[in-house]
Amino acid sequence: MSNRYAVILAAGQGTRMKSTLYKVLHPVCGKAMVQHVVDQVAALEVEEQVAVVGYGAEVVQEQLGEQVSYVVQEKQLGTGHAVMQAADLLEQKEGITLVLCGDTPLLTADTLNELLECHEREDAKVTVLTAKAEDPSGYGRVIRNEHGLVERIVEQKDASKEELEVQEINTGTYCFDNALLFKALKQVGNDNAQGEYYLPDVIEILKKQGEAVAAYQTPMFEETLGVNDRVALSQAEQLMRKRINEYWMRQGVTLIDPGNTYISAQAMIGQDTIIHPGTHLQGNVSVGRNCIIGPNTEIKDSLIGDETAIRQSVVHDSEIGKVVSVGPFAHIRPQSNIGDEARIGNFVEIKKSSLGHGSKASHLSYIGDATVGSNVNFSCGAVTVNYDGKNKFKTVIEDGAFIGCNANLIAPVTVGKQALVAAGSTITDDVPESSLSIARSRQTNKHDYINKKD
Repeated sequence: MSNRYAVILAAGQGTRMKSTLYKVLHPVCGKAMVQHVVDQVAALEVEEQVAVVGYGAEVVQEQLGEQVSYVVQEKQLGTGHAVMQAADLLEQKEGITLVLCGDTPLLTADTLNELLECHEREDAKVTVLTAKAEDPSGYGRVIRNEHGLVERIVEQKDASKEELEVQEINTGTYCFDNALLFKALKQVGNDNAQGEYYLPDVIEILKKQGEAVAAYQTPMFEETLGVNDRVALSQAEQLMRKRINEYWMRQGVTLIDPGNTYISAQAMIGQDTIIHPGTHLQGNVSVGRNCIIGPNTEIKDSLIGDETAIRQSVVHDSEIGKVVSVGPFAHIRPQSNIGDEARIGNFVEIKKSSLGHGSKASHLSYIGDATVGSNVNFSCGAVTVNYDGKNKFKTVIEDGAFIGCNANLIAPVTVGKQALVAAGSTITDDVPESSLSIARSRQTNKHDYINKKD
């Protein structure tokens, strides 16, 4: 197998998106479009990926990091001009160069591999990825001769009336013999309606030189969708979501309503998990086996253990153990760690805290900046008071403690092992191990008060 390289075109401003966000960074199922492309190309074991950047170069580099090399296209003078920017990195190398656009997030490694194999099988110097479009408007047309061989590719604005009737379209993805690519690019002119240097002109140049030109027509037109505006972005989102959801269902995950379930491209889900409608798994989420998630639940960048149920709740940047029950209507905020067999009930908020094995906060409580041990009972309405208006302070509740209803724990404070805090208490000092702490005034009844006040 020849050495393989890739050039990813990601320099366009994307004015039709009407956005301050650089076009190729718009997310599809939670992942930037260009990141989808880079990840799929990486599966092909290429020697080097080169991203051609322009507008927003710094933010693209921040997104892709060291996965790719970078060259800058200072002026956007067409696709041919864009690829030429990679000459210093690739021109002297032998092998095959894959050229594709950074706004084609639906392309898969399988399709790209089919293109590469076709290129090698046909011993071609250039191979075009094509597709048949019911409505080819906006695409370059693939013009074949009477023998079915590719003669040239013509852009829509330069196409004749007859050429506009052609339904086979250029997807903007190609394989080239690397050395011939950069030689031919030096011959590409800009005598066209756009005044740009078109990469497809390389095909005609190589054809005239007697080099073999091939085409691989993918049966999956939807994969080739290029995203140029918000309408296409929404279409890509729907198609990617359908692909992701079908994948997980085939892996043994039950989606009650796939059309109303939103799973990021990075998410991982164990077998026999059931996901109810309205669930959003965002970012790097890992859900274990035999879980119940949803309905109407949002989980972002979190780890969920086996046999855990999370209903009508929000979990962000946290870790939840095995056989845990969360919700309904709980909010697990970032940097929280919930131990195995814990119970987080309705209208409980947890922030930057850990709860040990078997601990419970069943309803109407706030636990913030706290370390809660194992088998602790946090009763209804109990609160860790962690903020004095300027600084945050820590609460420690040791194993087996019982916090009564409506108790306020004024941090910094420690409740010792097996200690009890009486309902309605406001605790400002540490509670020793195995003690009962009561911090409330003695009840006073004013008999016949209503009648006397008149």
